[in-house]
Order: sequence, then structure tokens, then C-alpha cells
Amino acid sequence: MLNYTKKITNVIETEVLVLGGGPAGFASAVAAARNGAKTLLIEKTGVLGGTATSGLVGPFMCCYDNDGEEQLVKGIFDELCCRAEALGGAIHPSKVPAMSSFSGYHKISHHNVTPYLSETIAVVMDEMLPASGADLLFDTQLIDIIAENGTIKYAVIANKEFISAVKADVYIDCSGDADAAYLAGAETWLGAKETGTMQPMTLMFEIDNIDRDEFYGELDRHKEELGNNFTNCFWWYIEKARAAGEWNIDRNEICTFETSTPGRLKINTTRICGADGTKACDITKAYIDGRRQAFAIFNFMKKYLPGCKDIRFLQFASRIGVRETRHIVGKYELSTHDILHRTRFADAVATFGYAIDLHTNNSSGIFTAVDKYYSIPYRSMLPAGCDNLLVAGRPICGSSEAAASYRVMPCCMAMGQAAGTAAALSLQQKVQVGDIDVPQLQALLKNQGAIIKDA
Repeated sequence: MLNYTKKITNVIETEVLVLGGGPAGFASAVAAARNGAKTLLIEKTGVLGGTATSGLVGPFMCCYDNDGEEQLVKGIFDELCCRAEALGGAIHPSKVPAMSSFSGYHKISHHNVTPYLSETIAVVMDEMLPASGADLLFDTQLIDIIAENGTIKYAVIANKEFISAVKADVYIDCSGDADAAYLAGAETWLGAKETGTMQPMTLMFEIDNIDRDEFYGELDRHKEELGNNFTNCFWWYIEKARAAGEWNIDRNEICTFETSTPGRLKINTTRICGADGTKACDITKAYIDGRRQAFAIFNFMKKYLPGCKDIRFLQFASRIGVRETRHIVGKYELSTHDILHRTRFADAVATFGYAIDLHTNNSSGIFTAVDKYYSIPYRSMLPAGCDNLLVAGRPICGSSEAAASYRVMPCCMAMGQAAGTAAALSLQQKVQVGDIDVPQLQALLKNQGAIIKDA
């Protein structure tokens, strides 16, 4: 036991503090600032976008309903896509068919994905956030929360000024791991409630210089052999390599997504099982194992796959892809039943249509399609026992299986826009975030481009 006391002399004051600059945090900060709140976003790395940028994850998964008929995530997300496309670094989802190089040849829930270059997304976010009026601090880490009687008083942060405190009226936890909620004393659980098991991690990497005619010609010839539940692309070569002792990764496919630059691919195939994203030692091992797997996959592709003998390794992600850690205990737990049976919520603030994409230690992604779309209730973003905190992104209150759908980036941005707008509205109405006028919140979101169905 070590007692450590430090006097904090640097106190920053704002109205809304957004913790984490990934997809949810970016959208939260832009929305809060555009709706008139003095807003500060802190991000522990040197780039906005989180998994979309430093994580190299892509494309943006389906923002349409499950049938590919209607775009369900618009607002700030759609603005980001359009601006990235204008710079030549994305293709708008309305122009992207299913079962293509952009969608990894998935059959289910991969209509209208958004291919992009991660560096373009970072540049567009760098433009949009300051233009909204929000302030930003990079290389700034949340290290503690000071709370009294269910109210956060300060967030303690660390950066090149060493230790500071931020005093805000409303805090939005977009850490991806419910860090602020956990430090504030709000109740959380890890992974699946019954077992604590979390979905595997993935370290993305990028390659280029494939021979597109050979590579995609092979996949086109095997389209009818690809399974309905997962992308078993090139499984026939994997079996050959496994028999030769040259494949020991717990996946049976090479999951590739072509970016907006022809022949430049994001590879989503590494699999790190049993790692806890809330433990530094596990994360460290995951990075090392992920890089090892990435090079093994790259070498396999060069040796076995058509069109890959001259491919080049471009880069590893600098951020590990974590699918699941903490879930908050909120005012409503979104369930698999809600998603599959389209439960109608009077307080819905986002609509989404992606399948339940469940990765486990011995499966590569089991897709359970939804009935066109489902809604996310505002109450799932409100942690029980903390009255001036909102949570947006994958740690909202939902079951592990439900999170396998709403954890993806377009949905996180829709939740982020809702959280930022709600924070600003609570200031205008002079009430806590749990007491705002929800119909007014819904009207504001719709006026600013969000899609909310069945509310």
C-alpha cells in the first residue's frame, strides 16, 4: 500500500468534457460544440478517430438497414464520409455494393460499407472538430475521477503539464472501456455477464500492390462456395498451408477489405484470444502477438494466394482493435431480443441495422442478421448512480451479444452525436442529463441529420 498526495494547481474549466477521441468521442464533441456548449475533448494518442485511424480498422461497416435499402446513420457520420470522399480518400456507402472487394465478400449485413484511407479520415476529423468550436488536447490521459454523492466534480488528467484537473458540468465517457464510469464508482461488468469472456482482439495491418485481376478473379470464381455465416475466403489455401505446418492462426479465412485506393487492402485476420483490454500486461502481449501474426499472414499471402507474390507490407496499426471490455450498468440493458425483434423505444436516439457479429475464441465471426434495423434507447447511455455522466460507444448498457452489433463505428458515431447533443441540451434546460426533454433531443437530432425510427 502506498499513499500518494499531490496538490493540483492547474484546473481547466469547461461545460462538456469528452473523454476519448475515437468515433464516438469525435461525434460527441462536434455535436456538443455545434449545439452551443463549451466543449473540451481529450485524447490519449496524437490522432482523432481511434480504431478508424490509429487502429486501421475499415471499412466503416454497414450504415444501411440489413436489406441495403435505407441509410440509417447520417448526421455527423455522413458528413465525415462526404468530406473524405471529396478529398479522394473514401467512397460514399451509397456507391458500394455488397459481396465486393470493399465488403470482404461477406454475404450478410455488408451492404453499403464505406471504404476509406485512415489518414484521410484523420485529416477530415482534424478539420471538423476545431471548426465546430470544440477544444482539443492530444497526448492527454484520464487518470482519475473525483466524484461525490453520484456527481463527478473533476476529471484528473495527465499530459506534458503533468497532472491537471478538468471541471465540467457534463462528462461524456467515450473511452471505449467505460474508464470514466468505472473510476467514478459506477457499476460495470466485463464481457459476457455469466463468464466474463470477452471477444478476441485483432491487430489490423495494410498491404498494397496486389494483382487485382488474379486476386479478385479467384474470389469471384468461388463466390457460391462462400458460407453465409462468415467470410471463408481462401479457406482452400489455408487448409493446404495448415497441412504443411505453415498456418497456426485460429481463423479459417483471409478477411480483406479494399480501401478507396485500388489494390491497397486492410487485413482483418489476426486473432488474439483470452486478452483483457483493461489490463496493461494483456494489451502488451496482444500487440506483440498481433504483430507476429500479421507478418505470418503477410508471408502466407505472398506464398499461397493468387496475385500476392509482389505485395508490400505497408504498416501495422498502432492501436490494437479491442472488441469488448466493460459494459456499464445503465438504466436499460439492451438485449439480443431487443435487436432481433426490433423493440420500440420511446427514448430511441439512434437506429442501426448491422448483424450481431459475434467473434469467439473458436469462431471467426458468426453473423445473425437483424430484421432490417433496431433502435438504441437513451437510457442505455445513462450509467446508474452518476447523474452528470453519459457513455457513448461500445461500453453502453447492453448484453455481450447485443454489443456484437452496436460496437461498430457508424453506430458509435450515432451514439456519440446523441450524447453530445444531450449534453448541450441539459445545459440549456438546466437539468441533469437523465432529466432532459427526450422528445426535444430527438427533434434536435433529426434536424441535424440523424435518423431515428419508430420512436
